[in-house]
Amino acid sequence: MSVHHNPPFRAEIVGSFLRPDSIKKARDAHHEGRISHPDLRAIEDEEIRKVIAMQESVGLKVATDGEFRRSTYSENFTTQGLTGVRSEHVGGGDWAYSDGQGGKRAARVPVVSSPIRWQASVNAPDFTFLNANVKTALPKITLPGPCYIHYRSGRDNISRDIYPDLADFWSDLAKAYHAEMKALYDAGCRYLQLDETSLAKLGDPKIQKALEARGDDWRELVEVYTDAMNAVVDGAPKDMHVAMHLCRGNQAGHWQAEGGYDLVAERLFKKVRIQTYLMEFDSPRAGTFDPLRHLPSDKMVVLGLISSKVPQLEDRAHIRQRLDDAAKIVPLDQLALSAQCGFASSVPGNPLTEADQRAKLELVVSLANEVWG
Repeated sequence: MSVHHNPPFRAEIVGSFLRPDSIKKARDAHHEGRISHPDLRAIEDEEIRKVIAMQESVGLKVATDGEFRRSTYSENFTTQGLTGVRSEHVGGGDWAYSDGQGGKRAARVPVVSSPIRWQASVNAPDFTFLNANVKTALPKITLPGPCYIHYRSGRDNISRDIYPDLADFWSDLAKAYHAEMKALYDAGCRYLQLDETSLAKLGDPKIQKALEARGDDWRELVEVYTDAMNAVVDGAPKDMHVAMHLCRGNQAGHWQAEGGYDLVAERLFKKVRIQTYLMEFDSPRAGTFDPLRHLPSDKMVVLGLISSKVPQLEDRAHIRQRLDDAAKIVPLDQLALSAQCGFASSVPGNPLTEADQRAKLELVVSLANEVWG
């Protein structure tokens, strides 16, 4: 069975880009009351036009707004678009992010204290602006995956008074996603990406141990989380292409988990009703390509072989060889190429420059053109 590629494209992006200094300064000024919200919005508008133009100029056929209006990849939907959820930057221990050299960063922990309801789409107006400013690319917008809240919070941070039965929590959450997807669709969105990092982390023994300590069995969560993904995806409008991005955490060059997809791949590929997977494969932390053997013939994987975490530009021949290696397991027609994650899942961004960022995008596009034409 053949797969189509429009979307996804052979040269893809995950979503976020480094925030320009003008946006960081404007956000600080707005927080301190020195400029108004319309003033902040105008500065964001100008920089979003620039980042759209940058994406189109390197030859990408897909573009995002760089998530320039967001503080993190998840916060605008989780804590602004929904009632009942707040986020606390307190996660430490096994939940902390590491840079592999002893550096640590705390993880955000969502807390559910009242019923989850969709209240309004923060993203739909943002998409409208993106859609109005693309010239040659298809606009894409991202949402955090539905498993994020439970994975970070655990049962103890989801009110038992509000949700004595977690099935009701998952049901309310899916309904909120359905409302958000309809609002985005009505705004013109036809390409949506769900950033679902939780499933990829379940293969890490350290994460498995941390889950066990709070009373969760990772094996059961594979089923719970894939059920949650299906509940959300089943509510998408019929002609909205929904893709799924997986990684192991991305915060200022730090990550939360290590380990391959081996333990979750079969359920991920065969059970989840998603056609496109954007998957982190840029380092040994992500494991081998072997789990791709479970990919059905009508689905597609975008290989995240280019690191968004480091400034060094990958060797072209090495990435080409990696593509050839993956094609020994999955037909080349079912593959595409991207960076492994966004360049700035939160405002600080990863430790590279805008020039480094552009060079990596140019490499993705050039290789995609070379391999697939």
